[in-house]
Amino acid sequence: MDLAYMAALPKEEFAARRAKLFAQMADNSAAVIFSAREQIRNNDCTYPFRQDSYFWYLTGFNEPDAALLLVKKNQQNLTALFLRPNDPLLETWNGRRLGVQNAPNALMTDQAYAIDELTSRFTEMTENTDKLYYAAGVQTWGDALLEKSAGDFSEVLSWRPMLDEMRLFKSQNEIRLMQQAGQISALGHLRAMKETRPNRLEYEIESEILHEFNRFGARFPAYNTIVAGGENACILHYSENDQVLKDGDLVLIDAGCEFAMYAGDITRTFPVNGKFSQPQRDIYQLVLKAQKRAIELLVAGNSIQQANDEVVRIKVEGLVKLGILQGEVDELIAADAHRAFYMHGLGHWLGLDVHDVGSYGNADENGDRNSKKRDRTLEVGMVLTVEPGLYISPKSHAPEQYKGIGVRIEDNVLITEYGNKILTCAVPKEINEIEALMANR
Repeated sequence: MDLAYMAALPKEEFAARRAKLFAQMADNSAAVIFSAREQIRNNDCTYPFRQDSYFWYLTGFNEPDAALLLVKKNQQNLTALFLRPNDPLLETWNGRRLGVQNAPNALMTDQAYAIDELTSRFTEMTENTDKLYYAAGVQTWGDALLEKSAGDFSEVLSWRPMLDEMRLFKSQNEIRLMQQAGQISALGHLRAMKETRPNRLEYEIESEILHEFNRFGARFPAYNTIVAGGENACILHYSENDQVLKDGDLVLIDAGCEFAMYAGDITRTFPVNGKFSQPQRDIYQLVLKAQKRAIELLVAGNSIQQANDEVVRIKVEGLVKLGILQGEVDELIAADAHRAFYMHGLGHWLGLDVHDVGSYGNADENGDRNSKKRDRTLEVGMVLTVEPGLYISPKSHAPEQYKGIGVRIEDNVLITEYGNKILTCAVPKEINEIEALMANR
């Protein structure tokens, strides 16, 4: 049992989340959520265990092979956790377990049982309930366990819409952890800027970043780190990280740590040799202008779509001025001409997952949300990334001096009642600040 993870949030917060889910469940219903399982890497070796985000959100329990059962009958709520029992021999080999006897007090559940008892006790405990909340496909090993039992309910509904909406709004405790994730991620980027120089390999800089994450208590990155030198920056999810960083090129680094299960997500682009060339400045300043304007607009009452529309206009105007696009600005915007150079969205929700859950669309008259739209009104407690970019492919018809330049600038923003707060502002992004930092390496 990883006690450090349990200490990250008080157990009362997990209990309060379960109470909030109970309040949304119909009477005479049950909900079941499964943990992640260990994933085999190869013979006798597993990947580092990472708990399922939904299961963690409701339990704070960081062991595999567990299930949470919530039963609501006659306005009475029952919480039961099914988990691996203590086993001295296996714990000698594979680490400590919380155990059935310790679980109720440690996790504030009403009952706890061995995971092997789930199938038999599930039928007994859900007797006289007619609705089951379950999300098939999230943990497929749970699907197999419930395959027969699900047919006993008159209706099976997904708990995902309820939990997604809950996870979208961060508590003060979550914000505290996300601030820490943002700060540690920023320290990794600062180290990368200080350690980058011509002829170093991309993966050497990646190792500097991961070292800094570990040094401050974040053992793992929140996602695969991108260190993309030169035209590699025009590959959005570049991950090979095995090329030499060349004098005169830019390097794009997209890296964030995971701290106490919460993700940081920062991108910075800077010159390998510490000095921007004029073409690099042109593209970089255009992206920075767009990002700053987006951050101004991303406040309560506005939407991601509003900010992105402004970003697109700024970019198209700038690309026309640089001769990368030709034509009338409004016509180019209508034709999505920018998509050749800016092909992703402005940002995404951030939290327990780096691409966190929650609908991006406003609710229609039936209360349904279209997640493909980005018109949802921003509210206090939401956290999102702001990451405009421009990627001038070597195969594009842009002027020669701009070919192969890829720039993205990304920060994490918390929506507050006073505007927004940038959680990742410790990493410089102004050209003069970056050059000054790198000059003092």
